Amino acid sequence: MPRYEYRDLRPSKEAEEVFLRWIHYLDEEFTKHRKPELRAELVHDNLHQLFLGRPKGGRLNFTLTSELPFNVLQLSLDSANITLEPEYYGDIDQKKYACIKPLIYFWQMFDRSPVALNHWLGFRFRAMLGKHIFKHIGKNVKIFHGVEFSYGYNLTIEDDCVIHKYVMLDDRGELVLRKGTSISDYAAVYSHAHDPKDPLVVENRRTEVGPYARITYHASVMAGVRVGEDAMLGAMGVATRDVPPHSIVGGVPARQIRTKDEAKLFADRETYVSPPDTGEHCE
Repeated sequence: MPRYEYRDLRPSKEAEEVFLRWIHYLDEEFTKHRKPELRAELVHDNLHQLFLGRPKGGRLNFTLTSELPFNVLQLSLDSANITLEPEYYGDIDQKKYACIKPLIYFWQMFDRSPVALNHWLGFRFRAMLGKHIFKHIGKNVKIFHGVEFSYGYNLTIEDDCVIHKYVMLDDRGELVLRKGTSISDYAAVYSHAHDPKDPLVVENRRTEVGPYARITYHASVMAGVRVGEDAMLGAMGVATRDVPPHSIVGGVPARQIRTKDEAKLFADRETYVSPPDTGEHCE
């Protein structure tokens, strides 16, 4: 049975040079400028160029109703004119969040552009922003498009983690993804819980996953749960209590199915018989 590693893909030499120059330029600017208003201005101008094809500049004409949709779009590219969901939370650290809000908005708007489907660029762009947003981000972290997080400043992602598309990483409490952890598409990992009687009462809890754990498709890890080393949460499972190391759990709520030692490789299972070839192929 073949074992597939991630392939090493690259854009054209010319494109790679341009992509890396842009990321390096942004990284240097975000490192140099920590004032929210300066970061917001930089993001505003780059979003103008990504979405409108030209640098920001010129005054808006508010007198022509035909220009109102464009004015709404142009104003919405400035993070000062929009509100993000975490800003409504009562326990937000406003000073910490103000510094990284423009970068979080940049992340979200980048992911809503055609550029985000260029994975080679997207991995590097998000890793660069993560360095300025997260509590910590390690080396060789791959984050696909559509990933959401809460505050960002309570999130730790260690080396060699892979976070697939449309994952929710709730770091309203504290969230730690240990080395080599993989989070599959549409999964969610939470670090806060609401009181069952009064939903306005929120308890923040530390949630930790890994190292080398796997949270698979559409699965959820609830606040305060510790998913142990090399453990796996099956598709659509909901982990409401700690998951022992080297175990495979699944279901709602998740229960242990077997240990990794008891699991079988695909090659050791009954041979899969492929359906007959219909002769229809792409040309």
